[in-house]
Amino acid sequence: MYCQFLIKFGQCIANIKTMNYLKRDIFEVIIENLHANKVLVILGSRRTGKTELLKNILKNINEQHLFFDGDDFTTQDLFSTQTIEHYKSLLGPIKLLVIDEAQQIKNIGRALKLIVDHIPGVRVIITGSSAFDISNKIGEPLTGRKITFQLYPFSQSEFNQAESIIETHGRLRERLVFGSYPELIHIDGKDKKEKYLKELVSSYLMKDILSFEGIRNADKILNLLKLIAFQIGKDVSLHELGRQIGLHKNTVDRYLDLLSKTFIVFGLSAFSRNLRNEISKSKRWYFYDNGIRNILASNLNGLENRNDQGELWENYIISERIKYQSNTQMLVSNYFWRTYQQQEIDWIEERGGKLFAYEMKFNPNKKARVPTSWLTGYPGSEYHLINPKNYLQWIS
Repeated sequence: MYCQFLIKFGQCIANIKTMNYLKRDIFEVIIENLHANKVLVILGSRRTGKTELLKNILKNINEQHLFFDGDDFTTQDLFSTQTIEHYKSLLGPIKLLVIDEAQQIKNIGRALKLIVDHIPGVRVIITGSSAFDISNKIGEPLTGRKITFQLYPFSQSEFNQAESIIETHGRLRERLVFGSYPELIHIDGKDKKEKYLKELVSSYLMKDILSFEGIRNADKILNLLKLIAFQIGKDVSLHELGRQIGLHKNTVDRYLDLLSKTFIVFGLSAFSRNLRNEISKSKRWYFYDNGIRNILASNLNGLENRNDQGELWENYIISERIKYQSNTQMLVSNYFWRTYQQQEIDWIEERGGKLFAYEMKFNPNKKARVPTSWLTGYPGSEYHLINPKNYLQWIS
């Protein structure tokens, strides 16, 4: 059954493969925010398509520009001379500067400050694969001078450019297992997809994590990620995680912070308005991409051969909602909710002065009752069930 599905899936994505480019959701808003004497920052993990996005932005703008790769030693050396005259000479009459993987350049924040402060009309676009590293290197020097966007693996609204609703529903099971990294579109077969995801984790994501000063133990990081992979939708204890991998809970907390700033996982805090029976200090963790989660869990089996369908659905739909919120620049705060009596809600949004509660169910025939404590404590809130029949209107 799964093999037949993969064959159908391979046939279905032919129209995507023939497309030159799937337009990213943040494409237009980036163009709109590309202002003179400002630095536009695009953050995202490796292989999410930042370089391809830059190329298409430049194609759309169609003007002279300078493009540098921060991973290149020549580029790093070129920006080591930090004087106004040097940068004026470097740019000449060109008013558009683009730097890919800018976090690799030492003191890039100070260099960009000199450029945008002293070269009238210049516009700058940079990308980075680490929020932590970029913040360290450009944060303070560029206060008030930058606008930041985040690029994720493909969102469903981006896939909608090349898919009918029928095709989207047909591919859902595939995306729950292999995720949505852009290059997977061009890879056929389970074995090749598995090889790609393994390489992505070991050669790119772990490389970014281990580049931080003081992070030397790759095994501990991987073990931590594997533990998180098996606790989707559950409250996570730092003390228990540390006990299982031999680390102090403060070190676990630091590692999770780094993993979130390199765009591998994100945390969700508990919602509480100080009601006596509400849990307020717990946290849950999710992966930005299901494929990364599943390769860490060493399980790329089809859904019919798994017992974690609910966890896959919850991680997928919540990560897609995060993309939707970010790409539409929604002003919102996200939480989960649970009481000491084990009543809980998967996802809480606080926006526009109102509370919205959502429960995730992969089985569309399953019903969910609103917890009585929630109804009593927050009578003006809304409650919705998100399942494969209605999820598209929530994420795209």
